[in-house]
Amino acid sequence: MADFETVLYEEQGPVAWVTLNRPEVHNAFNSTMMRELQEVWRSVRTNESVRVVVLTGSGERAFCTGIDRGEQIGGDGDRLIGSHDTPFHFDDPGDYIGPKSNDCWKPVIAAVNGMACGGAFYMLGEVEFLIAAEHATFFDPHVTYGMVAAFEPVHLLQKMPFPEIMRLSLLGASERVSAQRAYEVGLVSQVVASAELRDAAAWAAGEIAAAPARAVQGTVRALWTGLELSRGHALDQMYGYVAMGTDPQSIEEGQRRFASGRRVEWRVR
Repeated sequence: MADFETVLYEEQGPVAWVTLNRPEVHNAFNSTMMRELQEVWRSVRTNESVRVVVLTGSGERAFCTGIDRGEQIGGDGDRLIGSHDTPFHFDDPGDYIGPKSNDCWKPVIAAVNGMACGGAFYMLGEVEFLIAAEHATFFDPHVTYGMVAAFEPVHLLQKMPFPEIMRLSLLGASERVSAQRAYEVGLVSQVVASAELRDAAAWAAGEIAAAPARAVQGTVRALWTGLELSRGHALDQMYGYVAMGTDPQSIEEGQRRFASGRRVEWRVR
């Protein structure tokens, strides 16, 4: 994969680490980062050596603070974000920066290392789960600055209760959700000390990557389908996912592992 201007990409065995790398603006995304993230997701989906992705941000102050307002809203940058001559030609950032929007169904873990707000939710809404550092915070400043909070909180509706995302959206920049509160409402699956964030994400990614890829990706597709359809319609789809994701060689390997008496070294969360 080519070198990028705004994103760091590194493969460590079967795990790809994708780091938003604009710390001088709290890893806010501009048109260049949008294009580079799209290239990352489109490349990862066909890279058979990569089984899991960890998404994080440079530094400890911010994961991502959304759109770079200085460049994209009233600035001099390439106006890839927003509408053009009429409202019917709207370029939504989520079409570029989210893994699922770019048809990447390999599991993605977010390691949230600081502030995550506004447009960051495009990405966080499309990852499998979040691990957060203790000092991480979540908020959406749209309404505070005269903009409708729409796309971004809708992404999070699938990860946290309606009253919580409504409060986050309406209070704008006036209140931030702590990592602990995000854990309590289900947005975050684990909270760790800042120094332990990378190791925690690496452990989870490594364990997932060790499982047969077809079974993992089939599970990802199945659960996202279950999230977006009614229960009955989703269950009807599961026959197809099981059929596509069942690899006889993987089943045989699993049976041999079970019969050998060797068990997974598990931990309690």
